[in-house]
Amino acid sequence: MKNNRTLIASGYLQPNKLLYKLQHNPEYYWQKRGDKRVLQLFQQMALRVPAYRDFLRKHKIRPHTINTIADFKKVPPVSKNSYLRQYPLDALSWDGKLSSKPVVIASTTGSTGEPFYFPRERDQDWQYAAMAELYLLTNFQIDQKTTLYIVGFPMGQWIGGLFTYQAIKYIADSRQYPLSVITPGVSATEIIKAVKRLGPYFDQIIIGSYGPFLKDTLDEAKREGLKWKQYDLGFIFAAEVFSESFRDYVAKATGLENIFTHTLNQYGTVDMGTMSYETPLSILARRKAYLNKVIFDQVFNKIYRVPTLTQFFPDMFYFEDDDGDLICSAYSGLPLARYDLKDRGRVISFERMIKNFEEHGTDLLKLAKQEKIDHTVWQLPFVYVYERRDFSVSFYGFTIYPETIRRALLRSELEVAVTGRFTMEVRYDRDQNQRLDINVELKSGIKSSKSLKKSVTKTLVEILKVENSPYRKTYETINGRAEPNVIFWEHHHPKYFNPIIKQRWIKK
Repeated sequence: MKNNRTLIASGYLQPNKLLYKLQHNPEYYWQKRGDKRVLQLFQQMALRVPAYRDFLRKHKIRPHTINTIADFKKVPPVSKNSYLRQYPLDALSWDGKLSSKPVVIASTTGSTGEPFYFPRERDQDWQYAAMAELYLLTNFQIDQKTTLYIVGFPMGQWIGGLFTYQAIKYIADSRQYPLSVITPGVSATEIIKAVKRLGPYFDQIIIGSYGPFLKDTLDEAKREGLKWKQYDLGFIFAAEVFSESFRDYVAKATGLENIFTHTLNQYGTVDMGTMSYETPLSILARRKAYLNKVIFDQVFNKIYRVPTLTQFFPDMFYFEDDDGDLICSAYSGLPLARYDLKDRGRVISFERMIKNFEEHGTDLLKLAKQEKIDHTVWQLPFVYVYERRDFSVSFYGFTIYPETIRRALLRSELEVAVTGRFTMEVRYDRDQNQRLDINVELKSGIKSSKSLKKSVTKTLVEILKVENSPYRKTYETINGRAEPNVIFWEHHHPKYFNPIIKQRWIKK
């Protein structure tokens, strides 16, 4: 397929050549490559994808008139409901054929509706491997250190675990790096066993895990007396927006010396795979912005929470933002042009990011040099994401977001009893009064009690009153009826806390 030939020609499967370009070429070079490739993608889809041909016809778009990026941005976006669910899978595939090529099929978790199945061809594995190889070389020097990569993402039909395994296996096999992989999935017990029994044989250990699952692992390891600091560790996260306090917590618990290079969050979806990731520079920018509200408001457009901030390759994943809604185009398993990710965020150019800090007296590049990460600085554009558009609940007419609840449950006085995982939902009583239910997961061996419920409820109310002014005003009016109804569930209870799938923070 032309997609893979283009990847090879662009040097993505030649890491040394690509790293040289990243260190020497300006942002304009990468953006121009992205502009060219996304127009190629659009024209190929208009010609070879039956569903997209029909979609364009219905919207009266004539493909031969789409010749510039300005033209392309006038094409209506597609979404899961407006496009993917309107056509059979074969019509959404190249040349109307789904099963004629070997594919791996992943499923959504159904967090926002019925599960949807996404095929993934070999090209998508190569694409992820190309990105992963860059950060594994730059951050972890896998060409110089013997490395054990522990895949702690869910295995099975969900994309995280198997997709990561295939990418790491491809990197190890094709480059002959001293890179080994083990796949315990989301079992804290098996991850800890792997560290204890295999760790001494390797120079370093990298653990890939969702934040909540990693916290389980760290908590259980502490109970078992595991000394993390005796290992050279790194952590790859995905799927969750987490706070810098959480990053600090991981660093302190495991003795990380450099959080800029040894922690890294990825931005991805089952729809498109891994689209971008944190670089040392983006982590530095995020942390500095968090400490300066004026800079934060300018960089992140006065949003209410700290987003995941990443850098991306425009010729792999072409990001746009439409008034704060993220849109992406890519040669994914089902090719997608101007796909509405249903995520809130923005695209920021590299030049604009640097100027945002300079305008407030901060030299971000100088700070990078001071932190000894200047050799990792690449002039790639940034994209940040802070919430799913449909991942919140409406309570008494105002919005409550999971991040506020998550922050409350991670407070030190509560973390001895609860894992930090929860599912919130709004219910109605017989009189149709609203009630905010917070289903909270207890740690293993912890029992529910009236005193614990009182403590959790009090903490939730305190943080909601501080962070959510509409809640504070409502609470002053209706008092007890605005208090969350805390419901405890035993550790890994299958109703809300199935350990093999990504946590559902919202139930609607």
